[in-house]
Amino acid sequence: MTAKNLQELLDQTGNTVEMLRNSQIGAYIYPVVPPEFSNWRREQRAWRETAILFDQSHHMVNLFISGPDALKLISDTGINSVANFAVNTAKQFVPVTPAGHVIGDGILFREEENELVFVGRAPVANWLQYQAETGGYDVKNVMDDRSPSRPYGNAVERKYWRLQIQGPNAWKVIEKVHGGPLEKLKFFHMSYMNVGGEQVRTLRHGMAGAPGLELWGPYESYEMVRATILAAGREFGLLPAGARAYSSNTLESGWIPSPLPAIYTGDEMKAYREWLGTDSYEATNAVAGSFVSENIEDYYLNPWELGYGSFVKFDHDFIGREALEKIDPALQRKKVTLAWNAEDVTKIWASMLDTESDGYQFFDLPNANYGSSSFDSVIDAEGKIVGLSVFTGYSGNERTALSLATVDQSIEIGTELRVVWGEPDGGSGKASTEPHQQIEIRVIVSPAPYSVTARKEYQSGWRTEVTV
Repeated sequence: MTAKNLQELLDQTGNTVEMLRNSQIGAYIYPVVPPEFSNWRREQRAWRETAILFDQSHHMVNLFISGPDALKLISDTGINSVANFAVNTAKQFVPVTPAGHVIGDGILFREEENELVFVGRAPVANWLQYQAETGGYDVKNVMDDRSPSRPYGNAVERKYWRLQIQGPNAWKVIEKVHGGPLEKLKFFHMSYMNVGGEQVRTLRHGMAGAPGLELWGPYESYEMVRATILAAGREFGLLPAGARAYSSNTLESGWIPSPLPAIYTGDEMKAYREWLGTDSYEATNAVAGSFVSENIEDYYLNPWELGYGSFVKFDHDFIGREALEKIDPALQRKKVTLAWNAEDVTKIWASMLDTESDGYQFFDLPNANYGSSSFDSVIDAEGKIVGLSVFTGYSGNERTALSLATVDQSIEIGTELRVVWGEPDGGSGKASTEPHQQIEIRVIVSPAPYSVTARKEYQSGWRTEVTV
């Protein structure tokens, strides 16, 4: 019998971990935007040395929430306080399950009194949709789904285009485009600017560390806006970022983008699993890495483990509050960056030329992840697992392979640990893997964000609880 929803699919497969570890969805794709415009090394350098134009128009969901209960829906589902959530501001929104595990995160824009827009990956948008439909809220939700990963030449349209101008020369570009001085608002505050004779919305942002803006507007004006920005930015070294460089930026900035949505267990979540389709993100998600447990809950993460502890506010009732109140933050794992040993990483790449064995799991550049949610074991000198490495790649700016990780609270900055790279038993049956061996890579526990610029410039509490 063909499964009609996620719950039926889980019941039929009988092993959630094996289902996700053997997903056939293939590699995660940032759709539509070309992989490179110049090359990803130049594009990485641009956000550190000159300026970069990030194109976020296609890989994220837009969920438009409107109505008298719009803010109540957010308050009831998020760990964040909405007490000071003013119109024309934004916040990083984090919902958890009744058991206190993170479902995902994204940026929530309050555009009008009763109008909000969530922008991020599908798990949070799906959760908000479900709560709105089943919770009796007086709201209207409109889902603008991400662009298809493989459009095969078909036309792609979104409700909004969404661009970011970032880097040390970003404000010079912004003011030239605008046609004059533009106020540098507080972080995550919204306003307007002129682009090619049109007024567009802006969000004060800092994705690459230095001050910048996120801009958005109706998709019909996308080509004009993009061309105008690129032309104005040419004299300041502005480059467009392809999908390869874009996806690696988080290694320097310290944001963990794809925790596993913790929705696969718990009686309180069963109705939600019955609501989710078999083609949903949650049903097709690919789990990758050397960490393997029979219990899917061992892959769940709480807000403190992801660096979101400062977002947890008990000034309101929300789903998961009771569970989070029982957690001692001092005992939770913490977010760090792991700097990978150059000699050990070279062994991975050299194995591609080894004709005598299967070699090691492929380490792609600059983003080495081969699943939607990655979990590589981080071990100490005795072989004990002391954390999980969850997003891996290479920074040309740092000339270093890096990964974002959550490790035991007792692990100090500067400690040498090891990451187990590759899956056991020759690899799983995922479409994104091939037969390979495992290898232990020496790593140095480092701050998150790793980039000194990001550590100095980022708003306190956003993306990170800075670990030093």
